[in-house]
Amino acid sequence: MTNFKFVELFAGIGGFRLGLDAAGGNCVYTNEWDKYAVATYLNWFPASSVSTEDIRHVDAKTDIPSHDLLSAGFPCQPFSIAGVSKKKSLGRPHGFSDLEQGNLFFAICDIIAIRKPKIVFLENVKNLIGHDHGKTWQVILESLDLLGYEVKHAVINASSWVPQNRRRVFIVAFQRSYFDAEIMQEFTFPTRSEKGPDLSTILETESIDSKYMLTDNLWKYLQEYARKHKEKGNGFGFKLYKPTDTTGTLSARYYKDGAEILINQEGWRNPRRLTPDEAARLMGFNSEMAQSYGFDGKFPQVVSDMQAYKQFGNSVCPLVIAEIGQEISKILLAQQKLKLKLKSGKAIKG
Repeated sequence: MTNFKFVELFAGIGGFRLGLDAAGGNCVYTNEWDKYAVATYLNWFPASSVSTEDIRHVDAKTDIPSHDLLSAGFPCQPFSIAGVSKKKSLGRPHGFSDLEQGNLFFAICDIIAIRKPKIVFLENVKNLIGHDHGKTWQVILESLDLLGYEVKHAVINASSWVPQNRRRVFIVAFQRSYFDAEIMQEFTFPTRSEKGPDLSTILETESIDSKYMLTDNLWKYLQEYARKHKEKGNGFGFKLYKPTDTTGTLSARYYKDGAEILINQEGWRNPRRLTPDEAARLMGFNSEMAQSYGFDGKFPQVVSDMQAYKQFGNSVCPLVIAEIGQEISKILLAQQKLKLKLKSGKAIKG
């Protein structure tokens, strides 16, 4: 498998890093500004360094080394259904109008324009495509097109890899000046139609600390909250799962009450939250991946439970990234072979 150099922007805890490493990549630059995510990242990748500078202020010419692939899971809150709804209710701007987070896509474009990576690999919530009646999506496609890239995209559900329904839009854009047109057309996103593992595969088999069980008061509150919204015709409320199920999407707010994914427990009066280790496995940070980085069975938790839940809820599924990365690697290798063939042909003619 070919090796390629990549940078990881909005790195979080390294979801892109894990997947692209597995696909033969070599990370040469990492940027993440959340101090808790940086603590986890440096513990998991101790030989790395992380730039914590605001990506809008990074000097791409001097600070970011040459690379083949730029990866970024840029902040999704300005485009997510929940994020947009909340901001609308508060009268706040969302999407590209959100100056704090929404315009970070353009900061990525500025770096692309300067460093000109062969491939751009982005991830965001599925709602990005329909945000602002499709206008936001059109701006993204046109921006990458004007930068000289052929854009491919797909909405992929991680449920074929992990027991979680997690639909995300993935963008892979190829630099037209580097790739042959026919080779670019050979790229395909991985497709898995089969059902993935069920929840039992990620649940703890040992006894669970009682701190993850819902208190009587919290469980009563969640049931009452759900009842009130059901009467109004809304779908808000807790989600209860058994070991044979596939869960809904784990979000960064999970630490608040765990309501989106509660585990039904036999022999217990109340359900429980996932433990942080279970949340890790639900996202695809599994034992095999941990062992490949020298950890015994799991990635260590170096932050509080609250921060761990936020980190996993904000992450990408590295197993999905790895499969997309493998398809990208095939295209890079095909292009390299073509260039060598053309070069050798010229040499013979000369």
